[in-house]
Amino acid sequence: MKPFIYDLTFEQLQQWLKEQNEPAFRAGQIFDWLYVKRINDFHEMTNLSKSLRDKLEEHYQFVTLKEITHMKSQDGTYKFLFGLHDDHAIETVIMQHNYGNSICVTTQVGCRVGCTFCASTLGGLKRNLTAGEIVAQVVAAQKILDETDERVSSIVIMGTGEPFENYDATMAFLRIMIHEKGLNIGQRHITVSTSGIVPSIYKFADEDTQINLAISIHAPNDALRSKLMPVNRRFPFEEVMQSLKYYQDKTGRRITFEYALIGGVNDKVEQAEELADVLKRMDMLAHVNLIPVNYVPERDYVRTPRNDIFKFHRALQDRGINATIRREQGHDIAAACGQLRAKHMESKAR
Repeated sequence: MKPFIYDLTFEQLQQWLKEQNEPAFRAGQIFDWLYVKRINDFHEMTNLSKSLRDKLEEHYQFVTLKEITHMKSQDGTYKFLFGLHDDHAIETVIMQHNYGNSICVTTQVGCRVGCTFCASTLGGLKRNLTAGEIVAQVVAAQKILDETDERVSSIVIMGTGEPFENYDATMAFLRIMIHEKGLNIGQRHITVSTSGIVPSIYKFADEDTQINLAISIHAPNDALRSKLMPVNRRFPFEEVMQSLKYYQDKTGRRITFEYALIGGVNDKVEQAEELADVLKRMDMLAHVNLIPVNYVPERDYVRTPRNDIFKFHRALQDRGINATIRREQGHDIAAACGQLRAKHMESKAR
């Protein structure tokens, strides 16, 4: 199968053009067609020679995302299930905020991290997405927003999969997104979330970007985190915290700690106090994002009662930890990551 044209960073496209004895400035023209004009046919690139257009078609193809279904929430959130060329399916979400439109993208078909409260891990990992398949999700979202003259203003890599287990594709995707000749998304408007893949956190720290980092923490200690997140057995809590400290010392950037509140499991005030103590001991510049867990039928968890959420939040703030409670979006449309895909897989199996 031919590689996807969206797989190429600007520099890789320049190198390919050089190999074809084409001038490097053509890369800017091609990026303009791909990400500004957003065409999906090489022969529409009318300021390129016919021979170059033929070469592009010979060597590359466009990603085909076939919309299987979509759902729209009362709050304006769109959730899409896209079919890929190999009959797998992925989810992409458009979220409307008062500061603009945020796109949540998927980096893998399924996930092997195994968080016990998450629908994304149902069925395990099928394969990594290519950089182009991640890019195509943003392009598809932008085409939808084009209909109302809006644009993608921010990106969160928080969909299905562990981006740091698909590191090279994720980094290529990021480089394409921030390039001034492409969609030109500001680095500080992009957040990549990891479950704690320690070697990749160190690598990411050395990338010298302004892209935000979030860590799915969900517990204040090793024992509980290992129960909720089997990945913690590979990369223990203390190793994760040390890698995050390295990242912060290297970049000077604040880290977001994502904490899914699960009723009767990790939502006690004492656990909030323990988390606060860890962050203060590590001298971390941190923001804790509290997430009332979404109900997943296949998982035996319930969300924390509203009053207990506020108590947990207050316990963190009383100890000087910056914390917010995530505003729920898409709660009425199978909001939990992976739910729409899980339903589709179940339907196919029947």
